[in-house]
Amino acid sequence: MIKKFKLGILSAFFLIPISGADALLLSAQPTPGFEINNFDVVVVGGTPAGIMAAIAAEREGKYVLLLERTDHIGGLPANGLGATDLTTRGATGGLFAEFIQRIRNHYIATYGENSQQVIDSSDGYHFEPSVAEMVFEQMLSEHANITVLRMMQFDAEPRYVSKIGETIHSIIVLNRITNERELYRGKIFIDATYEGDLAAASGVPYHVGREGADEFGEPFAGRLYKHWAGPKSDNSTGLGDNAVQAYNYRMPLTNLPENRVPFTRPANYNRNEYLSLIDDVITGRHTGVEMIYVTDEDRLENESRIEEGLPPYIPGGYDQLNGIGRLTNQVTVPNGKTDSNNQHLAFISTNLPEENWPWPTSDWEWRDRYAERLKNYIMGLFWFAQNDPDLPDWFKENTSAWGLSLDEYQDNDHFPRQVYVREGRRIKGMHFFTAHDAIPEQQGMRPPVYHSSITASHYALDSHSTRKREKGQIHLEGFFSSGANVNYHPYHGNLGTRPYTVPYGVVVPQNVSNLLVPVAVSGTHVGFSTLRMEPCWMALGEAAGVAAVLAINDRVPVQHISISRMQHLLLLNGAVLIYFTDTGPEHENFKALNYFGIRGFITDWEAKPDEPVAQQEAETWIRQSGATGTIQYDAGITTRGQLLQLLYDIKHD
Repeated sequence: MIKKFKLGILSAFFLIPISGADALLLSAQPTPGFEINNFDVVVVGGTPAGIMAAIAAEREGKYVLLLERTDHIGGLPANGLGATDLTTRGATGGLFAEFIQRIRNHYIATYGENSQQVIDSSDGYHFEPSVAEMVFEQMLSEHANITVLRMMQFDAEPRYVSKIGETIHSIIVLNRITNERELYRGKIFIDATYEGDLAAASGVPYHVGREGADEFGEPFAGRLYKHWAGPKSDNSTGLGDNAVQAYNYRMPLTNLPENRVPFTRPANYNRNEYLSLIDDVITGRHTGVEMIYVTDEDRLENESRIEEGLPPYIPGGYDQLNGIGRLTNQVTVPNGKTDSNNQHLAFISTNLPEENWPWPTSDWEWRDRYAERLKNYIMGLFWFAQNDPDLPDWFKENTSAWGLSLDEYQDNDHFPRQVYVREGRRIKGMHFFTAHDAIPEQQGMRPPVYHSSITASHYALDSHSTRKREKGQIHLEGFFSSGANVNYHPYHGNLGTRPYTVPYGVVVPQNVSNLLVPVAVSGTHVGFSTLRMEPCWMALGEAAGVAAVLAINDRVPVQHISISRMQHLLLLNGAVLIYFTDTGPEHENFKALNYFGIRGFITDWEAKPDEPVAQQEAETWIRQSGATGTIQYDAGITTRGQLLQLLYDIKHD
């Protein structure tokens, strides 16, 4: 089934036409001392996108290899990101929707349909990291032709990629258990790493850092200072730079005594890193726009409260900042846990900006050092908040009620295993996604609709800080969130995102014929900031797996696959290519509505599939579809969905 050969004995070939030329014969280049495995599809990165890519390719009959650097698959959802980042539920479907349903089914089967765990799972969108990993493992186990190899490290160096022209022939990875290099060969490669390591080593051009405001006319581009939910300050230059948004760990914290693991003081604890937190706690200072309106009377009132040993009044009513909520932004997940993320209203939280800037292009030795530094920084932050003598007792009592979860990460001191890499490299692909692809040109309208859509998605334009606290600044530099489902914002104008379509070109490099990149996708810093959510990445991974199958079957570069056939396969498996407010995948005509919706047949947010089709509209649709012969329908009786289904069936007969 899956064969292993000694190099030097193997003589294997496959055909891939490149750039319209005659089929090129590709042969193995023997390298003494290595072993080779042949697969149809090789996926680097056991992230959710990588898992979905592997499943999508295997279900279409391909042999797939999934390589993961660590001993655990699942990426960030298995490492604390349990509060799913998707503004409009139903905007993304396919394998992501199956994952969410499996999460919900697990909590129902384990605790009962009316249990608190099911309630806290929020229909499967909120989950514990151990449950996410378990579900990913289950999904993979149901596909016999996926080989998962853990502790396999790909190092982003060209010497570990063998190419013939524009085609990757094989890659070499480090087996972290044996400390030996191993060679793997595939027909199509998928880079599902958060950093874009395989793409970079394969010679794909990429971006790191931020574009300037003048390059694409995007909101929030370049160097930026602004209150949270407020206007820009005058010292926002909009200049591009090499700054990378901050990383942290997403932490499943709990205040249940029976499952709580206390924070311990790191060996290299540095109290000076956290001292400015003291004044923030005492005064109630935060980064929100409400700070603009604080008066001298407010400050005097807080001084009186401090003298009485009481928590300060928090401008804007953010009472959570008088405790654990100043350190983390918490979302409830089942079994008394929280997904604890960085607190965007705080000057000091679990993010560690600036120090992560080298991560996207650094080697794993440097990344591992930063990961340990970040862990110690966060452990030190919580130790400081719970124990420092200069902090008020009421604050320490509140924060001391929280700790790590005893039943999570039991092989890693109950601490998440993986850094939250929000943004690494961003490839230069066939389509360069900008903020304008996610924002309607006019209020109430859609963002641009792409005929090559491989998923719909929806989240705000959203970036974490790029610099540490600076004296006199109103917030950490680079922090923004545009809001979503907002047609007009009082400070930012018409910048709210709406459910958008993601074109195939964002995952397709311009210059490598058999590589797809569903995570380190093509876009600006601001455009990427809305794509960089796991639901979208899962959908892009699924599309990459389908595209890989078509490229293999048709013997064409990934740039030249049939978009129509790819979309058909995605729709057969429940993908959402364009979002309608009134119609979901359960509707019998959903595939047809999606297929023709992204081709401009339906421009409204409502598809109205069950309404009778008018004759003029029907004639327009028939003409646009290119259907030939007589199309049987009854104007005023046949529904819109039925007519589009008829045209869809003709198209894909």
